Amino acid sequence: MVREIMKDPFFLGQKSEPATKEDVAIGRDLMDTLRAHRDGCVGMAANMIGIRKNIIIVNMGIMDMVMFNPRILSAKKPFKTEEGCLSLTGVRKTTRYEEIEVEFRDMDWKLQRRAFTGWTAQIIQHEVDHCNGIVI
Repeated sequence: MVREIMKDPFFLGQKSEPATKEDVAIGRDLMDTLRAHRDGCVGMAANMIGIRKNIIIVNMGIMDMVMFNPRILSAKKPFKTEEGCLSLTGVRKTTRYEEIEVEFRDMDWKLQRRAFTGWTAQIIQHEVDHCNGIVI
């Protein structure tokens, strides 16, 4: 189901709760909502659709990947950049990392551990920040 984008800074500033296997339907809502906003969005966190759960979706070019309870285990090669967000107007400066390693559960609730680089790594970091109540 396509959900409305949350713009309330108080709500977005709260840390998300851990996701459970019963939250897989939220991952499907994130897929639908990202698809509906494809022209201006490459990732989302569940709190952006009004659900305070630690769930993100990331566009990886040919596919979208949902991650439940993503944890960044390592981050290398910091760089300065500017980012925008559907929940905000304009862009803001931030520091991101070129290479990250992330542990998460997939849509089948299997534990994954993967390395990401470049643009995909940047999107993941932005969305994980959302889950931690950090809005750029």
